[in-house]
Amino acid sequence: MRAKERRKEIAALLLSESEPQAGGVLAKRFGVSRQIIVQDIAALKESGYEILATHYGYVLKKAPLVERIFKVQHESEHTEDELLCIVENGGIVADVFVWHRVYGKITAPLNIFSREQVQQFMEGVRSGRSTELMHITGGYHFHTVRADSVKILDDVEDALRARGYIAEDTPSQL
Repeated sequence: MRAKERRKEIAALLLSESEPQAGGVLAKRFGVSRQIIVQDIAALKESGYEILATHYGYVLKKAPLVERIFKVQHESEHTEDELLCIVENGGIVADVFVWHRVYGKITAPLNIFSREQVQQFMEGVRSGRSTELMHITGGYHFHTVRADSVKILDDVEDALRARGYIAEDTPSQL
């Protein structure tokens, strides 16, 4: 794994975890030395991430990411393409949520930012261990997408729109 990819993965991990992540645990997880993790954390700090080093481990205080919510609709056979469309344009699929008429907002965190993670998610769906939330709302669902810049979010939106995945607002689905 290259340093840039590892740093992106460390940032996503710190973003998704509420507990401090020990440097030694991160080093073991990514197959590098503790010193490499220290360098990665320093590089992330330089790029704008507010990471605190505590005696329990690293904690992400604030990420320099922008985010946008996309309302989408498609069939199950397009889920993989939709997720790849987001990550290949530089986005992170932070979550998926639906608005259920009885239960209200139902959210599931995803934090998908690579092709490999898309494949892992799809394996879970294809194995029958789970199904997508969109099935309870006729294919309509929302993704919170995070990125390093507004331009990346614009690129993600253009790609989703070009594939016909962006859903137009309808009163019954809001």
